[in-house]
Amino acid sequence: MADSDTSQPKSGWLSRLVSGLSKSSTKLVTGIGDIFTKRKLDDAALTELEDLLIAADLGTATAMRLTGDLAKARFGKDITPEEVRTAFAADITKVLEPVARPLSIDPAKKPFVILMVGVNGAGKTTTIGKLAQHFRKDGLKVSLAAGDTFRAAAVEQLKVWGQRTGSPVIARDTGADAAGLAFEALMETRKRGDDVLLVDTAGRLQNKDSLMSELQKISRAIAKVDPEAPHATLLVLDATVGQNAHSQVEIFKSIVGVTGLVMTKLDGTAKGGVVVALADKFKLPVHYIGVGEGAEDLKPFTSQSFARSLMGLSPE
Repeated sequence: MADSDTSQPKSGWLSRLVSGLSKSSTKLVTGIGDIFTKRKLDDAALTELEDLLIAADLGTATAMRLTGDLAKARFGKDITPEEVRTAFAADITKVLEPVARPLSIDPAKKPFVILMVGVNGAGKTTTIGKLAQHFRKDGLKVSLAAGDTFRAAAVEQLKVWGQRTGSPVIARDTGADAAGLAFEALMETRKRGDDVLLVDTAGRLQNKDSLMSELQKISRAIAKVDPEAPHATLLVLDATVGQNAHSQVEIFKSIVGVTGLVMTKLDGTAKGGVVVALADKFKLPVHYIGVGEGAEDLKPFTSQSFARSLMGLSPE
């Protein structure tokens, strides 16, 4: 696609990213500014910086590495708040680069099955709708499977997205067997020659054993039709939960083979640094981030623009 086709949406997205991360960046910009008012980079300043980064959910290991790198380069020297933020943005970009990988739909797999997992309330069903819209814009034939069969609201919400995006929705009565539904959905979409099948699932984490059993049954049912499916298993995480996201990744990784992450609700939190902590700890691809309600507010994750926006710098 020519640059002229993408320049406007890209600049629009970058401004949404900056504004979406403003709660997180304001906390860091103000904190760094307060620490470095006419001050050298000494041990006390480094301790305060480390505490600030941990409080912004970047995680202890990441905070120690960032301050350690800064100390190597500038210890005992005068340093401005902007120099600190620029150095951190460069280091955070390096942490994020290996995980900033777009989700690639293999056209040889028809349909390419994406299993969507995550706790209820993380924005899973909305994310499925937004992804359907993105894929449809790319000219792909998409179907949605309403696998969260116990929540009538989730099924209805998916049907609304189906109508909005022109994507067929495979749904059953409330309480129907989710694995059976996934099996039928894959059979049906295969027959139709669809490009992508997005499968919604339940996320009742308070009953972990039954959730584990249900998700594993769904995976097995899908594999009966296509031994390679699901081709991607995306965990949707609500950024507002901060450090709790770590335990969610661990739980879902143990239940079902998570292949990538989607971070939602970054615009509603000062905990945006958790994306960096998760990237550093789990090394899972972060495919998309969401900074608002609209379909255009979910976009592929890019390391440098995120790192610079998080540190209150121009993302370009």
